[in-house]
Amino acid sequence: MALTFFVYSLIYLPYYVVSFLNTLHESIPEVPAFSGTYTLMSIAVFLAGGPFALGFAGYSLRRIRGEEIRLTNIFEGFNHFFPSLLLYILTALFVFLWSLLLIIPGIVKGLGYSMAFYIMRDDPSIKPLEALRKSQLMMKGYRLKYLLLSLSFIGWAFLAFLTLCIGYFWLYPYIYLSTANFYENVKQNYEKTAVAAA
Repeated sequence: MALTFFVYSLIYLPYYVVSFLNTLHESIPEVPAFSGTYTLMSIAVFLAGGPFALGFAGYSLRRIRGEEIRLTNIFEGFNHFFPSLLLYILTALFVFLWSLLLIIPGIVKGLGYSMAFYIMRDDPSIKPLEALRKSQLMMKGYRLKYLLLSLSFIGWAFLAFLTLCIGYFWLYPYIYLSTANFYENVKQNYEKTAVAAA
């Protein structure tokens, strides 16, 4: 999995290089600027955000469920390009709008929406808005637990930074697998509650 994240990082490497050169150009005019290229790359990175989020959700679920995993699994989200992109946009938009009220509502909503890509991966036919609604229902009573889980990675992130960021190739798989396991537990409890209610 560390190798997978390494390859994923290589995909984004040109974007980060161009971004760095543009920033450096502001202080050192002799350094060439790539404004047009950076704009195009930024658009491409934005458009790929949803499909990659869906791909990594599926990749992580395959891993914890004991299914065969391949590097190409992270690209499976592109098979559902528009739904995953719309889910990505709606999630960012709703969190932003709730954050305009106060930071706390934005955080609460972000935690509530956190399982949406896993839900879409398990049910590719689901609409983006429905995935967000289902995630909100599924996360009732679990937002604080997920927040604490997310905060537990801060120390690891600091240590990974001290390794010249090489440690992130192991940290990100750890985060994704932890989140996938969290989703599996929440999903099972949600389904049990739904059966009991019926």
